[in-house]
Amino acid sequence: MCLIFLPILSFVSKKRASSSALFVLVLFTVFLSVPFGSIAQQRTKPADSSSVWTLAKYDAGSSFRSITHAVTRPIHWKGEDFAKLGGLIAGTAIISLGDRQTSNFFTQYQDSYPQPLDDYGFYYAKPVNFLIASASIYGFGLLTKNEAVRKTGVLIISSSVVAGYSQILARTAVGRARPKSGFDKYAFEPFAGTQEYFSFPSGHTVLAVTMAHSIAKQFDNIWIKSGIYAIATLPPLSRLINGEHWLSDVAFGAAYGIIVVDCMDRFLFNTDAYSYKDRDKKIAWNFTFSSNQIGVVGTF
Repeated sequence: MCLIFLPILSFVSKKRASSSALFVLVLFTVFLSVPFGSIAQQRTKPADSSSVWTLAKYDAGSSFRSITHAVTRPIHWKGEDFAKLGGLIAGTAIISLGDRQTSNFFTQYQDSYPQPLDDYGFYYAKPVNFLIASASIYGFGLLTKNEAVRKTGVLIISSSVVAGYSQILARTAVGRARPKSGFDKYAFEPFAGTQEYFSFPSGHTVLAVTMAHSIAKQFDNIWIKSGIYAIATLPPLSRLINGEHWLSDVAFGAAYGIIVVDCMDRFLFNTDAYSYKDRDKKIAWNFTFSSNQIGVVGTF
């Protein structure tokens, strides 16, 4: 299921989301700098010896088609997809029941949490830093003509455009109060235009998980995967400790990032976009909840 939150009526306040909006704008500007005609024509997988420009056009075309695919997927949803959406919403609602208690637990460590970890968690998923990191990964793969690195960069950029843009719209439309605002966990002010009401979902979590899940997919070693995911927990952890987000904001953001990456991954590497049809999927991720279990489950 490709879950894309795209509220029809939305806006982005300059005061509360300027960096996120700038991040998305830059990505789209870079993408659109490649002539659309060239993108549309570049469907045949180029040889490894092709020029950098040819590879870039091919990657831009693949990214464009994957983004279009993801955004239009809800039109084609069937019963199972709506059931998964319902499960995600219900699971998030259940987690939110303990939001005040978990927030109190995390914020008590605000003064004792190591500053280097706090800084890393804050800056790791900041839009500008994220853009530099993702562009560096793709740029290295492009210039060295390393297909594996290139495709990782394409997956990160494509997923972050969809996840980044949609989470901005969702946060604006939902308008949930942050823990540090002092308001109740169920205080909502849609389209409020202030940072106080910009909590759900956690943007840092969405981007951190998008990056980590895209990279982790390229490795078979479970310990390497675990290390990558462990690093990705630092941004949401710092946001929880600083009272920027509720636990349910983070949980939904993590699940959403995984869902978007998996959606883009299936389209990019199981279609003619890239020749990765035989790539073995080591882990399948699903959101689940029951009387004694709730969370994102990876099936090996």
